[in-house]
Amino acid sequence: MDTEILVREIQVYNTLSGKKEKFETLEPSHVKLYACGVTVYDDCHIGHAMQAIYFDVIRTYLEYVGYKVTYVRNYTDVDDKIIKRSQERGITPKALVDEIIASSERDMAGLGVRPATHEPRVSESIPEIIDIIK
Repeated sequence: MDTEILVREIQVYNTLSGKKEKFETLEPSHVKLYACGVTVYDDCHIGHAMQAIYFDVIRTYLEYVGYKVTYVRNYTDVDDKIIKRSQERGITPKALVDEIIASSERDMAGLGVRPATHEPRVSESIPEIIDIIK
């Protein structure tokens, strides 16, 4: 299948330029997608489902036309809402986060949404985040 023919008409909105531009990859035949995932203090809602389905459709299409896709979607597991909800429930923040992530994964599987290639937790990336914002 000729990837160039199938994607040559794709236009994406570039937030840096403020314009629609032709879809181009940084690496030939490889697309890297990142999406900010859910803040895991409560069960998923329709907005979470819409975002997950949206990215799954994009990923599936890009794979269909021949791209290797690396898709990263994080879990925000450090937040005041998590602390508050865990205190309300009398459990540790980690226990709450683990429970909500498991629930989220079941919900997305029920919708037919595939897991991301990588699903890091923000708490596992704090040194890198600090380096980026310094």
